[in-house]
Amino acid sequence: MRKLREAMGGLELSHLLVTNPLDVGYLTGFLGGDSYLILGPGRPVLVSDFRYQEEVGEFSDLCEIVIRKRSMGEAIGELLTGENVQRVGIQAEIMTVAERDQLAKRIGTKRVAATLGLVMKMRAVKDPAEIALIRKAVKIQEEALKALLPTLEPGVTELEVASRLEAEMKNRGSSKPSFETIIAARANGSMAHYRPGSTKLAANQPVLIDWGAIWQGYHSDMTRTFTLGKWPKPIAEIYPIVLEAHQAAAAAIAPGKSTSEIDKIARDIIAKAGFGDNFGHGLGHGIGLQTHEEPRLSHMLTGTRLEVGHVCTVEPGIYLPGVGGVRLENDYVVEADGAKNLCSLPMTMDWSTLR
Repeated sequence: MRKLREAMGGLELSHLLVTNPLDVGYLTGFLGGDSYLILGPGRPVLVSDFRYQEEVGEFSDLCEIVIRKRSMGEAIGELLTGENVQRVGIQAEIMTVAERDQLAKRIGTKRVAATLGLVMKMRAVKDPAEIALIRKAVKIQEEALKALLPTLEPGVTELEVASRLEAEMKNRGSSKPSFETIIAARANGSMAHYRPGSTKLAANQPVLIDWGAIWQGYHSDMTRTFTLGKWPKPIAEIYPIVLEAHQAAAAAIAPGKSTSEIDKIARDIIAKAGFGDNFGHGLGHGIGLQTHEEPRLSHMLTGTRLEVGHVCTVEPGIYLPGVGGVRLENDYVVEADGAKNLCSLPMTMDWSTLR
């Protein structure tokens, strides 16, 4: 919050209204949701309701706690009154137009100022405590997958596999999956963000698994591609290409490198092998309190410079419609001398062959 106040000063804001629940959690530690935070010259004000009254009470040393008795809009409008309320920053990437108009009506249009990504920029750089939480989430998801793999056999549906994997993560302490678990059997692996259904795993056919855990609010995200028996020839052809692209891009990650430059390293390898049109998504993304956050490693965005403390995925893929796909993904933290892999599961074809 001290850092955020410095940024507010540069924008000549007397107050900042934080409405993104994840940003509220990042700044205060309260991850219950449905609560707003007001930063001004005095004590921060955490505005919540009866459902969280007991829980938010634990944060009374850090914030003034207001349990609203009316709508959130009315409560905020009442709190943001007085001579010291000169210019209130809102999170333009979060607040709806209707909410912004209601606030302007209550406190005056001239007092409302749009801000963009103030907290997100701070969240992009993780401190050691945050990295430790992500590392724990990774450990949970890896142990869950290792428990799942011996149960995979032809005839099991994608939804059954997803249910088992998510249960294994919850049994190890994950509050919920980072995102809807992707289990893409056979040709379904050609769809990058496939949603599991009734397709059954089959012998000598691939299955792509993209899964993640959450530990104390922090996410992890990994992908592996397996086969139940022999590798189909087209999948066996593209697997080492994807692996080479992953390894080359990860080895190039370092402070000061451009995100688009890292993306290009992997993309060029895949394109040179003749599969450039089969890799259409970005190479990776930041992870933290969300599965997808800054920085973005993508050919579709203007490149930004990597910094120590950034945690991002590397996940190149090749997708062959009607055949299947291969994607290999790990989570990396940017350190002073390069990138450290937070994941430990192998990516070799031999390890990924389930007999």
